[in-house]
Amino acid sequence: MNTVAPLPFDRPPLEHLIHGLLPAAANGDRDAYGRIVAACQNPVTAIALAIVRDVPASEDIAQEAFLSAWKNLKRLQNPASFLPWLRQITRNLARDHLRERQRLPREVRDADELIEAAADPQPQPFEQLIEHERALVASELISALPADSREVLLLYYREGQRSQQVADLLGLSDAAVRKRLSRARATVRAELLVRFGEFARTSAPSVGFASTVATALAVASPPAAAAGILGSAATAGGGSTLGKILVGAAGSTGIGLVAAFAGIWLGLRSQLKGAIDDVERFALVRSSVVSALASVGFMIGLIVIVRYDDGWVSATLLTLVFMAIVFHQAMVVQPRILRRRHALEARRDPVAAAARRRRERWTCWLGATIGFVAGFGGLVFGVVSSGRL
Repeated sequence: MNTVAPLPFDRPPLEHLIHGLLPAAANGDRDAYGRIVAACQNPVTAIALAIVRDVPASEDIAQEAFLSAWKNLKRLQNPASFLPWLRQITRNLARDHLRERQRLPREVRDADELIEAAADPQPQPFEQLIEHERALVASELISALPADSREVLLLYYREGQRSQQVADLLGLSDAAVRKRLSRARATVRAELLVRFGEFARTSAPSVGFASTVATALAVASPPAAAAGILGSAATAGGGSTLGKILVGAAGSTGIGLVAAFAGIWLGLRSQLKGAIDDVERFALVRSSVVSALASVGFMIGLIVIVRYDDGWVSATLLTLVFMAIVFHQAMVVQPRILRRRHALEARRDPVAAAARRRRERWTCWLGATIGFVAGFGGLVFGVVSSGRL
């Protein structure tokens, strides 16, 4: 049996607590989010239990809901929307759980009989088997209650039988809560409903629930952190124009754009100084524009993926496409553009020109290798740290 945390009757209104803590939580403060979890664990687990009718599964679903909300906090613009958003995440996960089980519910017996069996306090032999049977009975018991009263009834007993508190937690009016409670009371006998209340209280999440979620937060960074990690790792790219583009593309939007265009411009300016004609100048400018557009596209795509996609495939494909474009410009297009200039240099001083080409090839391959390993390694670390993989 769980050790139920004492009801915090003196706690501040939940909306005020969330409004005060959510900005810090959205910036990665796990302690702030842990306090939100502790305040919201009763309604979230009650919502899950009302749908899946399985206490252990309901706690697993609640933990998953809290972690999903944590990883997507950057999407939430209004703190007042947090609790409705969290409730919907929980309901969606619970329904997904039911679909995954792929089995029909057992035939529901008389509700009074089910309540009496689920709340039976008498010790019996083979305790584990009895507990398992009671779990099945509890599942059918919840199924026997009016569908719109299950969440209300579970949370009513977990919250000290205060209808207004239940109304606030579920986003309902007090009148609506009272009406659903009345409907539930009409379904079963009063004395057996009292026993169900005991079941609801003892199945509430223990004081260790929030601690378990807090521990999981340490390895489930918000998805925005993936972009930051990716950008930090990408700064290890080579010192060439390629490295500067990678840094700009993976950083924050404003700083990243400035860094990307600065890197492209510096590289272009050094190449234009030795241009032999307008044809070469135009080709170099065109290649730099392609790299700049790739950088902008990568940053915009990364922002969209971080905000709207919880998976790793899109981020991986975007990074590979970006790297392919930049590598192609740096290692294929630009050498082709500079071929005539290199030929002229070779005729003037073959030995010096050959040494310069070897140095350029070595620098290019080194920068490309470092850029690929750092960029792709940063991507892998980012998606793993953010819980996407």
